[in-house]
Amino acid sequence: MAGLDGQAKFVEGSDFVAILSSQGIDYLLSGEGKVPLSSCDCKVLCLFFSANWCRPCKAFAPQLVKIYNSLRGTGKKLEIVFISFDRDEDGFKEHFKCMPWLAVPFEVNLHRHLSDIYHVNRIPSCISLGSDGISVEEDMIGLIEDFGAEAFPFTRERFDVLRSIDDAKRQGGKLQQLLAHEGRNYVLSGDTRKIFVSELAGKTIGLYFGAHWCPPSRAFTTQLIQNYNEIITTNDGCFEIILVSTDRDLKEFNTNLSNMPWLAIPYEDRTRQDLCRIFNIKGIPALVIIGQDGKIISTDGKAMISLYGAKAFPFTESRITEIEATLKEEGDALPRQVKDIKHQHALKLDMAKAYVCDCCNGQGKFWAFSCDVCDYDLHPACVEEACSDCLMKVGDINITA
Repeated sequence: MAGLDGQAKFVEGSDFVAILSSQGIDYLLSGEGKVPLSSCDCKVLCLFFSANWCRPCKAFAPQLVKIYNSLRGTGKKLEIVFISFDRDEDGFKEHFKCMPWLAVPFEVNLHRHLSDIYHVNRIPSCISLGSDGISVEEDMIGLIEDFGAEAFPFTRERFDVLRSIDDAKRQGGKLQQLLAHEGRNYVLSGDTRKIFVSELAGKTIGLYFGAHWCPPSRAFTTQLIQNYNEIITTNDGCFEIILVSTDRDLKEFNTNLSNMPWLAIPYEDRTRQDLCRIFNIKGIPALVIIGQDGKIISTDGKAMISLYGAKAFPFTESRITEIEATLKEEGDALPRQVKDIKHQHALKLDMAKAYVCDCCNGQGKFWAFSCDVCDYDLHPACVEEACSDCLMKVGDINITA
C-alpha cells in the first residue's frame, strides 16, 4: 500500500501558512486562479503529496477526488492542498487539472522543504492538519482507502471509532450488521433475485472472496461448487455461500456470479470492500466460515475445503478433529508399503490432498500408495482389489506390513 511509513508530529494549519509565507508564498492555486492563504481558515486541512509521473499517485487521486466531492457536497469543512513532486511545471499542471482542490504554486525544491518538515518519505502521502490538534500516526492513505469518506475528519479518534465498528461486526454474531446496512437488507442470487439477509439466520455461511479475472479463484470455484452442492444436498440446505467479489467491473462480476449456485453482495455496494477490510483479506481466493450463531469459525475455509471437501461441514474444530481421527484409523489399518508388479519401485502409504490413481484413473484424496521416485499413485481400494484377485491368481502385488 502506498503512503507514509510514519506521520510527522502535529503541525496546525496556521503553522503551515506560516511555513509558506516564510518561503515567499502568499497564495494558493485553484482551478480558476490564485486564492488567498486565508481560504484554508477554519477547515480540516489535508496536505496531498503527489506527482503526475507516479503510477500509485495517479491511481489514488481519483479515489481522493470522489471522497473530497462527497464530503464537500454534504457541507463538511474540508480543504486539500496539493504539493507537487513533479519534475517540471508541465507535469504539475497536467496532474493538478484533475484535482478540485487547491495547490501550492510549483516551485523547484519547495516540495523538498515541505517533505522534510512533514517527514514525507514516499508518495502518494496525505497528512491531516485537523483543527482539533490531533494527527493520525497511521498512514492516512491507507485509512482513506479502507474507509472512504467515513474516515473524515481523519483523526486518531475517528480511526479508533471505525476500528471498533469493524471489531463489533466481526465478533458480534449478527449477520444483519455484517452483510446489510440501512440502504440494503438483501443479497443477490445468480438470477438477480433479492434474498433477505434475515433468511440466512441459523445457517452456516461461507463468505467467498474471489474474482473472475483470477485463475486460482476460477479453479477453486469449480472445487467449491462441487462441495457446496454435496453439502446442501446432505444437510437440508443448512449451508450458504455469499460471493464477496473483487472483480474489476460489473460485467466481470455478472459473468462470475452467473457460473455460481450461491448468493452475492451487490457489486455496487461498498460492503464488499468493508468485508475485505474487516476480515483482513490479503489474497484471493479466500473463504471465511461463519457459524450458525453468526460468529466466525474460521478465516481459512479454503484450506478445509481443499483438504477435506464436503466432509468438513460444518467446519467446526470438533468436526475437523473427528475427520482427522477417522483418517488416522483408516491409515492405521493400511499397510505401510506395497509392491506392484506393474511398477518397479515400492509404493509407500502417504497422505495426499488430491491425486489421480494410476490403476483406475479416478480422482483420489487422503490416503494413497505413492512412489518416492516417480509420479505413480494407487488408491488403497485399488491395491486391496488387486491384492484380493492377484494373490489367488498370479500374485501381482505383495503386501508388506
